[in-house]
Amino acid sequence: MQVIAPASGWVPVQLGEVWQFRELLAFLVWREVKIRYKQTTLGVAWAILQPCFTMVVFSVFFGRIGHIPSDGLPYPVFAFSALVPWQLFAFALAESSNSVVANQRLVTKVYFPRVIMPMAAVGVGLVDFCLSLGVLLGLMAFYRVVPSTAIWTLPVWTLLAVTTALAVGVWLSALNVRYRDIRYTLPFLTQVWLFATPVAYPSSLVPEAWRSMYALNPMVGVIDGFRWALLGRAQAPPMTVAVSAAAMLALLTLGLFYFRRTERTFADVI
Repeated sequence: MQVIAPASGWVPVQLGEVWQFRELLAFLVWREVKIRYKQTTLGVAWAILQPCFTMVVFSVFFGRIGHIPSDGLPYPVFAFSALVPWQLFAFALAESSNSVVANQRLVTKVYFPRVIMPMAAVGVGLVDFCLSLGVLLGLMAFYRVVPSTAIWTLPVWTLLAVTTALAVGVWLSALNVRYRDIRYTLPFLTQVWLFATPVAYPSSLVPEAWRSMYALNPMVGVIDGFRWALLGRAQAPPMTVAVSAAAMLALLTLGLFYFRRTERTFADVI
């Protein structure tokens, strides 16, 4: 007879156990994709409309009225190239933070590695990302912007964006089980984070003395790297990328430990 008991103390996530439940992870991703577009009038068009409308607003107020520099690129291309990874991050963050509460029936009835739930929520955002990336390539063709030769590194920056969303998502998903007002503070947090990230403006506007501290925001390295890989402009200094990556790894490591420590109480509290 096998007895499943909750772990005690600070223990890491068992990655081997997560791999054993990989079919469940794939099923949850597919289920969330179907639910997201079920009985919607525009369907997958919603994945395109949101960043497009945001790009138009940014182009009018920041590009034309505010005259924000865009590294010599057409401002719509400059803004949209950052909105594509940002929308992936923002969507994955929102979905992963509510993933445990949304699956409370599964949590209270069967055993599986609970970290699969925020991981599945993050994976759903990749569908919207691929659609938005196609629109971005079309926008670049319209403005005759040639992709950079470093475009092959694009999956690296995409992975960094997904991992950053997961790093914050595991924290918020665990906290949301006990403190349900997390979902009310998340929109405010996301909005502040947007303007603390070089989406509507280049990171070169930040004074040199503040660059290292600014790079503690993991999305700074993601956005600068994404723009460099796709457009060949505004390459992030190696130190900036290193600081952003280190901040992301610290968030992810501590978040997984915290999630693992608190998951044994999920079924009782949720």
